[in-house]
Order: sequence, then C-alpha cells, then structure tokens
Amino acid sequence: MNNRIVPSMPVRRLQNYAYCPRLFFLQWVEGVFQENADTVAGDFAHRRVDQPSAFDLESAFRPGASIRSVELSSERLGLHGVVDLVESGEEGIEVVDYKKGVHWRNASGKPVAKDYDAVQVQGYYLLLRDNGHKPVSASVYYAESKTRVQVPVDEESLSRCLNLVQQAQQLAESGVCPDPPQSSSRCLKCAAYPICLPRESLFWKTGKDTLPGPRVPPRPDGVDGEILVVQDFRARIGLRGGNLVVERPDDKLVKAPLEQIRAVNIFGAAQISTQALHELMTRDVPVSYFSPSGRFVGMTHGLPVSGVDARRGQYRLFDDPDLRLMLAKEIVRGKIHNQRTMLMRNGNASEQDITKMADLRDATSSAESIDSVRGIEGAAAALYFGAFSTMLCDTEVSSWDWNGRNRRPPKDPVNALLSLGYSVLSKELTGICHYVGLDPFLGFFHSPRYGRPALALDMMEEFRPLIADSVVISLLNRKELSAGDFVKSSRGVFLKDGARRSFWQAWGRRMDTEVTHPCFGYRMSYRRMMDVQIRQLWRFCRNDCEKYVAFTTR
Repeated sequence: MNNRIVPSMPVRRLQNYAYCPRLFFLQWVEGVFQENADTVAGDFAHRRVDQPSAFDLESAFRPGASIRSVELSSERLGLHGVVDLVESGEEGIEVVDYKKGVHWRNASGKPVAKDYDAVQVQGYYLLLRDNGHKPVSASVYYAESKTRVQVPVDEESLSRCLNLVQQAQQLAESGVCPDPPQSSSRCLKCAAYPICLPRESLFWKTGKDTLPGPRVPPRPDGVDGEILVVQDFRARIGLRGGNLVVERPDDKLVKAPLEQIRAVNIFGAAQISTQALHELMTRDVPVSYFSPSGRFVGMTHGLPVSGVDARRGQYRLFDDPDLRLMLAKEIVRGKIHNQRTMLMRNGNASEQDITKMADLRDATSSAESIDSVRGIEGAAAALYFGAFSTMLCDTEVSSWDWNGRNRRPPKDPVNALLSLGYSVLSKELTGICHYVGLDPFLGFFHSPRYGRPALALDMMEEFRPLIADSVVISLLNRKELSAGDFVKSSRGVFLKDGARRSFWQAWGRRMDTEVTHPCFGYRMSYRRMMDVQIRQLWRFCRNDCEKYVAFTTR
C-alpha cells in the first residue's frame, strides 16, 4: 500500500509538469534544482512583481487597483502559489503572470501564450476563484517581447488545467520518475538538463541510445567557480556584504564574491563565522575541514535534496548480497582498467605486469564474493604501485625515497602527496553524494565504518589513478615541488603549508581537464564526469537503470 502523503503543490510546479513530467518529478518530488542562464533571466524579469504590494487583498479589488505578489492557497485544489500581478479594471479582475522570453504565434501569426505558461496562469486563476474572488481574464506578460498575451479561461481550459493538477499529484504519489521525453527540443533548453541527463538515463536503463539529435555533453551553464583554501591558523573567514573576507589580526588576505565560490577548504585551526557558514549552506556551498597534515575530517553542507527514494533504494541494495557484489565487481574492474591505462600511458612497466593487470581486471567478472573482489583489487594494487616509480622522471625517483605505497602516516613525499590527493578526492565525492541525495556513509564495496564515507570511497576507486595519481605525477615530473617542500617528523612526512598552492593549482588543472565519455563520445571535465557517475548510481539506487557502469578511459 502506498503511504505517500502528497502536500499542497506550488502552481509553478504545475507549469513544470505541463512542460515535462520528468522535470516536475525532479524539481518537486526530488527537490532538485539547477540554475542556468534562463532561470537567472527569469528572476530578473520578476524583480518588480516579486515585491509585494502593501494592500489588503479583501478590500483592494477596486477599478484601477494593481496588486503585486499575491500569495494564495487552496486545500480543495491542493495548490498554492504567488500570483505575480492582479489588476482590477472596469471589466473585472485580471490575473497576470510574468515570463522572460517571447510568446508563440499561431498559424495566422497571432500572439499566443506557450501551452505550459498558459497552464500556470490558469492555475492562479483557479486559486483566486477558489478564494472567493471573481476573476474574468488571465494573461501572460513576456518580458523580452514586451507583450501581454491573453490566456483562455473558459470551462474547457480550466477543466484541462484541473486534470493536469490531478495527473501531477498522482505522479508524485507514485514515486516513479518518468522516462526521459523522446524529443530533445525542450531538453536542451531545460534548467534540469545537467541533472536529468535524458540521453544518458535512457542508455543506462535500456542499453540503447534512441533519442534523436546530436549528443550534447550535459554541462551546466556558467563557470563552476573557485575553491577557497584557508590554512593559516590565524585566519578567520567572515561575511561582509556579498563577499567572503579572509583576515588575520594584522592583515586582510582575501576578498571574494560569494557567487564565485563553489567550495571552501579549511586546514587546521582557521576559523569561520556563523554568518558566513549560514550563507554558504544557504547557497549549497560545502565547507570542508582538514587536519593540518591534510587528512579529511568532515564537512558542513546545506540540507540535501529530498532523495528519499534513492536513499531507501541504497539501503535495500546494501542488504542484497548479489547486487552489492555486482557493484563491487564493476567498481574494481574500472579501477584496475584505469590503473593499467596510467602505466601504459606514463610508465615503463613490464609487459608481464601489464598482462597480469588485464587478467586481474577480467577476473572481477567471475568473482563469487566481495572478499574475492578485494583480493583481486589488492593484487592489482601491488602490481600498480610496484611499477609506480616508472611513471616518475628517472632523475627524481631517488630523491623521493619511494619504496611502495604506505600511509598512516606517509613515510615519504610521494606517499604524502598521494594521501593528500585521496583525501581531497574523497571530500569532493562525499559532497556530490550528499548533494544528489545519497548517503555518503553507506557503501557497497567499502564496509560502513564510523566516520568513513564508504560510498564516496567506492566512487573514488575509478577516479583515483586518473585524478589523484595524475596530479602527483604531474607535480613531481614538472618539478613544481622539491624535497624542501616537505617536512619530516615523527608523525610522518607532510607537504608544507606554503607548497600547497602548487598542489591546488595542479588539482584545478586536472579537474578542469576534459576527457571523452566512454559510452556517449562527447567530452567533459573530470569534475563534471564525477557528477555524472554519481547521478548514474543515484538512478541505479532508484531502480531507474539495470546496472552501474564504471568510468574508464583509453
């Protein structure tokens, strides 16, 4: 029996449903929203009508009155919303909704409202009528063309609107995300396109790519923003106007507009004010905390998207041994493939080792338990790190004291960099898991353990060699770091504070590097690729696709 309780629906979401049921589901049921150029322009077009008028709604509907931003609700209809503008003229009350862009034209060239925009203003018309008022007309004002277009409010049109309300509510109650639309004309203009991934979702579900049109990388509009790194123990991060300000008692270090910040990383004892933290959480900007040596400690983040269905599915998958094994095998297959690719591209490993790694990669498919998968992963790691030094310049290998992988604590500069890279990578993936609505602490290959983001560690495996290891190799081979940039102590070897700037520069370069998607053929940055992979897992947890496919590169 379905025990979902469908709350009152915003009329804005009714417009989403008329545009695309999948968009409606993602934005209302799952709470997923992605800004793009169109949504920003829409907010700008609303800037005036979003300021409420100082009127008493019950007495203000007299000829010539105009009321902006009127909030209404109806339990009977199951709707609520804010009407942009209500005007009272000699013929009666008119409901007006503001939209960016331009109107459509019919066959005779007459301006008409877009069908999904018409549904929204009809919803407002019904709300006003259900609250005891008697509107006589409705229209949509298109800001770009500066045209007000009348919308039909006859009983047939209003009945269609009410049917759409019921259909949307039934879809929300079902909890089943609709398949992507078969036409891509609206998809490419949709704000949720980078999240919806229509072509990719259909491929993951059916194994076929049947959508018309070109393959377009699901890249969000605009730049991703900058990472603010603070590691001076005397520093304090505060909020001043629309800027983050980093100060020391004797100096102002950084002033950065909030719009340009996509993440804040704090090392050691640096401080951040409550006001700054609140604003960053409101903007969904994660703040990550690291120990002075670079160990990832934790993060603060705004509330995640609803994601209830995905998390429930994630918990069910964890309790299914066969599905856990299937995921673990694919995760390790992808990792070994990418480790082997790194050695073939950058190193001089023996043909015997390369062949053994290919055999281990292929052996994952026949593994009968997660312990067997772990054994395969460990054997491949031994081969990989045994040949790791062949990817470093010959003249530098001896100075780094490399003698294989070690940790807790790292005993040489190479391991210190690898540990820092893995720590930062786990932080990045923990944030994405949290953002899409998955539980970062419940993994499938890595066992849950107190304080360990096991799912982020799962997702990290396929990216470890391609991102973290690549950053380390680049830093050392390009001589961006020297032995003097590390400090050796009884607690291990760590990168000095002043040398972390080089690390973050190399990290940014790698994350912005574009790579070809193995299934879809288009190119995207590693940063975006991690997001796409976790959204694929999100769909798998929701039972929207048959399997998870690890990211691998040639």
